[in-house]
Amino acid sequence: MAFQIVLNLIIAFVWMFLNNAWNGVGFLVGFLLGLLLIGGMRRFFPQRFYIVRVWAIFKLIGLLFKELVRASIEVIREIIKPRLDIRPGIFTYRTQLSSDWEVTLLCLLISLTPGSLPLEISGNQRKLFIHALDIKDEEKLRNDIQNTFEKAIMEVTR
Repeated sequence: MAFQIVLNLIIAFVWMFLNNAWNGVGFLVGFLLGLLLIGGMRRFFPQRFYIVRVWAIFKLIGLLFKELVRASIEVIREIIKPRLDIRPGIFTYRTQLSSDWEVTLLCLLISLTPGSLPLEISGNQRKLFIHALDIKDEEKLRNDIQNTFEKAIMEVTR
């Protein structure tokens, strides 16, 4: 991936040099031209096209913001109710993520959303113990984590 980024930057600077246009528009045109060239020749690179991973990173950041807003609204709804109708508790979550970096990122994303907090990671790093503000449907919480954060992390790292 790093080789493709450097190659794309080199193509952009060569384009600017050949056109004698040392400005942002010249760089952008060269960068887009480099994207087209590298995209067309991606079968010669052993790794996948780097724009796919960059797009997955932007999707993960967007997912984080969406989940932050959604969870914050849920917590605010619970706070302004005259009577608390929550059932806090701890549940276990089995993850498919394998590397330390992936599990750490999952724990960070879970803890950044209000109402949930990873408490402990098992020794084999396959099981997380998560405290949730409201556990009405434990299986729904597991599916939400798996279909949002874990899926997005796998798109970025694999």
